[in-house]
Amino acid sequence: MKSINKIIYSCLLGVAILGGPGCSKFLEENDPSNLTPDNYYTIPEHAQAAIAAAYAQTRFIGGGAGIFVQNFSLPEVLSGTAKTETGQNSDLNNLIGLSYNGDNGLIGNWWSGSYGVIAQANQVLANVPDITPMDATVKKQILGQARFLRAWAYFYLVRMYGDVPLLTAPINNLTDPELYPSRAPQEQVYTQIVADLTEAENAELPWMDATGRASRGAVKGLLAKVYLTMAGFPLQKGASHYQLAADKAKEVIDNSGYALFANYNDLHTLSQENRVEHMFQIQYLGGVADNPFQGVLLPNFKDVSAYGTEIGSTVPTQQFFNSYELGDKRTVDRQGFFYKSYYSGGNGALKDVSNAYIFKHFDVIANGTSGTAGTAISSLNWPLLRYADVLLIYAEASNEVTAAPSAAAHAALKQIRDRAGLITLAVGTFTKDSFRTLVWKERWHELAYENITWFDMLRLRKAYKESNDSFVDFVGHVFPDNNAVLAEKHLLLPLPTFEMRNNPNLKPNNPGY
Repeated sequence: MKSINKIIYSCLLGVAILGGPGCSKFLEENDPSNLTPDNYYTIPEHAQAAIAAAYAQTRFIGGGAGIFVQNFSLPEVLSGTAKTETGQNSDLNNLIGLSYNGDNGLIGNWWSGSYGVIAQANQVLANVPDITPMDATVKKQILGQARFLRAWAYFYLVRMYGDVPLLTAPINNLTDPELYPSRAPQEQVYTQIVADLTEAENAELPWMDATGRASRGAVKGLLAKVYLTMAGFPLQKGASHYQLAADKAKEVIDNSGYALFANYNDLHTLSQENRVEHMFQIQYLGGVADNPFQGVLLPNFKDVSAYGTEIGSTVPTQQFFNSYELGDKRTVDRQGFFYKSYYSGGNGALKDVSNAYIFKHFDVIANGTSGTAGTAISSLNWPLLRYADVLLIYAEASNEVTAAPSAAAHAALKQIRDRAGLITLAVGTFTKDSFRTLVWKERWHELAYENITWFDMLRLRKAYKESNDSFVDFVGHVFPDNNAVLAEKHLLLPLPTFEMRNNPNLKPNNPGY
């Protein structure tokens, strides 16, 4: 595995190696330059290739971590809403059982993958300003996108590991002392995240960008999420940052043109990528950068797909599926977020698969559908930020700074529940506390299996108890599927063992590891 200094130094050559573009619309283009370590960052095309390389680094979330698992599984199984049907990956099993340490492959991959994004973004920010001649607006937009990506990666790191090295410039030689950085306090990391996103807000980005690059809406949406997190644990900024979160989310609601899809199936339809409800996604294109998630999410060898390997490594727990309200459209078979039946071989007779599986990310083209064989090659993007999340951020944050929920907060929540076919009581029937609880429930049920739930648990220090539809303290919560018990140590991941061995300046590790 790569340690942080190797990742940073390797990105000296990152543009030459990863110069292939990173988003659907420009994945299909040929690199217009012949990049080598001696001539990059000299013409505008190099700037485009460099930022594309930074986007490409975000695909680490779909990267592998040994047999039958991918990195995205880590936040899902730690939330207690997902389990595995294979049991053949010890790292995944240890995460599910809450018995992991710094040797865990997924924990190492999230660290390395996030710093890979940061290293490439730092290269862009350090070198693109000197490219001349270059259109000033295009340059400003590329720099804004790099700041967005750096903030996005640090936001994962600080929530997962707490105090982490804060690196905002490239490492240009192997004797640089920053190859062995110390950990910066969490508040300092958040200050940098906010600074990067604030700068990106002013980068003249379009409100929406159907090519898949960061837009002004995505920047503001992520900033709203950052403020919401800062309001909770561990920083506990409280009312001031709830207000900032509400204000930033409201800017998106009022100005961006985003909306909820009328049909849940549009969430995983190729023609709807990077638009309407999708604010920011990891970009995939079959044959260039295939979506790697399909086999992992399929039932374990139940023959419902064109894929030869059906893994079932990350699937819903029955308890969580049962916790949706009666009549919730999100639970309707093959129309909402789940399926309990599918076609034999992907295109044959419909058959029952007994348990509920994730349909939210299901690629019908790749897997197949009734009468149409699947291609077993997926171009489906992976969601990172949806408009539904922004609506729920606004509902939660604005409720925290008023004596009772406002009509606007109620309307934001009601949009989510209306689409699900659920009745929402009139605004005047809610107290501050009852509205807060309902918003939390909607976050759990609407945003499930999008690498969001665990981070909500960390900032709230709460867990959802499905058996009685309530929220309980994080510490002491028992996962009903396997009886694993959350403890104080689980509020942070351990730093990877390989990193601790390589860099003594990182010691001590997080409490409990």
